Amino acid sequence: MNPINIPFFGVDRQYNNLREEILDATDRVLRSGQVMSGNNTAEFESWLAKKNNQKYAITVHSGTNALEIQAAYYLENGLALHDKKPTVSIPAVTFPATGNAFMRAGWNVKILDSDNYGLSYENESVHLTVLVGIFGHSVEGIYDSHWERLAGLVIEDGAQHWLSNHCRRFGRSTAISFDPTKNLGNYGNGGALVTDDVHLYDFARRWRNHGKGSDTTSTGSNTRMSEVDCAQMLVKARHIDAWQKRRGDIAAYWMERLNEAGIRTLIDRKNFDDHCYHKFVIDIDSRNQLQDRLKYRGIETKIHYQTPLHEMSCFANTEKPDLFANASALCRRLLSLPIYPELSDLEIEYIADQVIDCNAE
Repeated sequence: MNPINIPFFGVDRQYNNLREEILDATDRVLRSGQVMSGNNTAEFESWLAKKNNQKYAITVHSGTNALEIQAAYYLENGLALHDKKPTVSIPAVTFPATGNAFMRAGWNVKILDSDNYGLSYENESVHLTVLVGIFGHSVEGIYDSHWERLAGLVIEDGAQHWLSNHCRRFGRSTAISFDPTKNLGNYGNGGALVTDDVHLYDFARRWRNHGKGSDTTSTGSNTRMSEVDCAQMLVKARHIDAWQKRRGDIAAYWMERLNEAGIRTLIDRKNFDDHCYHKFVIDIDSRNQLQDRLKYRGIETKIHYQTPLHEMSCFANTEKPDLFANASALCRRLLSLPIYPELSDLEIEYIADQVIDCNAE
């Protein structure tokens, strides 16, 4: 057995580094007796709004809930049609939550092919376009290059890319995920919605607590982050800039080493500084064989989005073009390497060495 073991996720390593800060923040909340909707929630939401240069931020139970709120709001406020369902366009290479949230709300989902960075745009008539920066790629390029062709309203599923490009927002509203595996992750579920739209903000505040304190007839749910969650996230928020710097340094080193070896990475060199390095993904012909070889040498890897949305049975009845050349190819070639700030320099070098050696076998 190989004595080296590099796990794909570093949640335990991060906790060990922050243990005293996390336990202290947790203890203060529990001793206060205010375990929901208190000062920590308000402070974390204020930090999120400022970080994203938006007027409002509201925490919810998950990034999926943040998408569901947007789907419900835009349907109930101007996009409900008398003769047919409104249509939302999403890329084929994304997590199913992007499509599920809108399907459950009653939208017609149109799935589009994705480019080499998971991005897509619509040049036909849709009512809403969802921008998705897969693996942490900024959506700035697609927005700036095709904004005049983006149909209808534009929002962001920022679950992976919200920290890219200095948190510059391009949609009217953005969903954020704090899944434990994200760059800024909770120890469980967590998410947020950020926006400059006060009406959406008010809608989200009601929606996350079943409309409590309001006579609204809008639907909703119980979807909040606890005071413990938000207190712990405030601890991590103090470290996020340093973590992002470390991720960028790792990505830059790997790009140089792997590109010299002829291995393509899924980070655009021209827009490297705009990426948030949520995942470090390589595009490889013998993906499965390389994964097996790296596992034997103690390196855990992941295959993300092995099945694009248009090939999933749950999206069989959605609107889509006849050909998904890029999306289908990407999902059969991509392999994600472990990337997190707690990797040691020796581990970072070892991963690069083994990817190059195993690919040459």
